Amino acid sequence: MKKIVLKLLAFTMLFAFSTTAMASEHGAVASNTSAHQEETYESKPFGEMITGFLKSTGIVALVNPDPDELSATGEKMSDFHKGLGRVIMILVVFLLFWLAIAKGFEPLLLLPIAFGGLLANIPVAGIAGEHGFLGVIYHMGLSNEMFPIIIFMGVGAMTDFGPLLSNPKTALLGGAAQFGIFGTLVGAVVLADMGLVDFTLKQASAISIIGGADGPTSIFIATKLSPELLGAIAVASYSYMAMVPIIQPPIMKALTNEKERKIKMSTLRHVSRLEKLVFPILVLVLAILVLPESTPLIGAFMFGNFLKESGVVERLNDTLQNALINITTIFLGLGVGSKLAADQFLVPETMFIMALGIVAFSVGTAAGVIMAKIMNLFPGHKINPLIGSAGVSAVPMAARVSNKVGMEYDRTNMLLMHAMGPNVAGVIGSAVAAGVLISLFQ
Repeated sequence: MKKIVLKLLAFTMLFAFSTTAMASEHGAVASNTSAHQEETYESKPFGEMITGFLKSTGIVALVNPDPDELSATGEKMSDFHKGLGRVIMILVVFLLFWLAIAKGFEPLLLLPIAFGGLLANIPVAGIAGEHGFLGVIYHMGLSNEMFPIIIFMGVGAMTDFGPLLSNPKTALLGGAAQFGIFGTLVGAVVLADMGLVDFTLKQASAISIIGGADGPTSIFIATKLSPELLGAIAVASYSYMAMVPIIQPPIMKALTNEKERKIKMSTLRHVSRLEKLVFPILVLVLAILVLPESTPLIGAFMFGNFLKESGVVERLNDTLQNALINITTIFLGLGVGSKLAADQFLVPETMFIMALGIVAFSVGTAAGVIMAKIMNLFPGHKINPLIGSAGVSAVPMAARVSNKVGMEYDRTNMLLMHAMGPNVAGVIGSAVAAGVLISLFQ
């Protein structure tokens, strides 16, 4: 027993001695480090410290930019982009704030995008850089296509295919609206051949998808075909989605007369639950067989809708419709806004993208209205041409605009549910168009 006690005592003393030696060594290293830090720091007069602080402010960075400052992508920036360009973009951001808050133009999209743009144009901080939190958000879910896929799940969970199934011919309006995509692609190629723009066929394809007014699809195809233009394409697409109430009504009114705008459509037939369950599976099977490149988007869209229509997973359906899509919208908006930095947005390429995008969107809107007018030439129930503009896949914004314009001429003419048919068809159509372009040019 005594031997055991003596061994334990000896072990305890040895442990205590080793610990003391290690602590002494650590203290010596810390003292040396502290002494080294004290040696490298040079005390400065108070006035010089104040001057140094003032030089580090954002005001000085805008007025007298650092010649060695790099952009978020690690490239050199011009003095214009460091100074006046940032001021211009901040003013653009405040315009977006005004449109979202005062005018109510899709605040769920515009506010996160605009605030991300404001943060991206703050000098010195590097918030949109690789290690800034906006840069982390961008690489976390935009460059790898994750956010668009999640958004499509949420949109699918909020979509009712009933109006489309009750009046299947309205799918033609959604298909016609995709003419803006392919028409703009041809136009961009012609302009490139004329030497007016310098876009490749892949870049022109990625730009043309803006005509569908579908932000997630635009991001998806840009990542596949033209990742270098992803930021500008995403900003243009979401900007035009938010501007649907401004852009579409003049085109709709120019292509229709008052009599056509007052057309009342017949009541929709009841669609059974079985039809709503079979439809997403049928669409997905067709996509798999005919156009596999479109299945990531269509698959996510139909997955969300199938959960909703099943009626047995309400918790998952509620999460997709609310919490998940709201969280993703915040991150996606901030990530897109990070590309509103002056050095990335105020460049000739972005201006061409914005110009081609507005052409694509306008042509898509016009094609849907014209298709409805053509369909009215045949016997059968008349279609209000205003719902043709809902063929673009800005859900449910385009359908709301169709309804709003119709009610301006007849307060009793409710077109919302009728417009949802071509609207959801447009979502599928834009995903199919993206799959066609990817399969052709990737």
